[in-house]
Amino acid sequence: MTGLRQQAADPYAVLGLSQDPSVTDDDVRAAWRRIASATHPDRADGGDPERFALAAAAYTDLRTADGRNEARAARTELAARRPRWPGHVISRLRQGRPARLLLRAAVAAAAAAVGVLAAPGPTAPALVVGAATWLILTARHDIGSP
Repeated sequence: MTGLRQQAADPYAVLGLSQDPSVTDDDVRAAWRRIASATHPDRADGGDPERFALAAAAYTDLRTADGRNEARAARTELAARRPRWPGHVISRLRQGRPARLLLRAAVAAAAAAVGVLAAPGPTAPALVVGAATWLILTARHDIGSP
């Protein structure tokens, strides 16, 4: 399912088309019909309604030359905004408040340790998850601006 969600962001991938500007309306229509016939919910085997819906949305986006140009531009913009790992994260930590982030991590670790020692048994994992969740939700401002 995750693969389908990632493909949904790229209508070319959903229809199995290249992003070549020479793709025509007929190419898009043929790709749509191929996928629609294989995944339609009215098929005897039930088809694949989720993939059919993704293909229908992709066809709607790509059926005209203007739509194909917009989809290519959106993909280019998305690739330009994608963070580079790990340098991006390190620079955000430097811009943020690393001492405060470290203090929050220490508090979360201490709370998890106290929770495990004070209440061993079935509640200990819940306390650890709660402390980690608190750290994640509250430390976002200490990491720096996106």
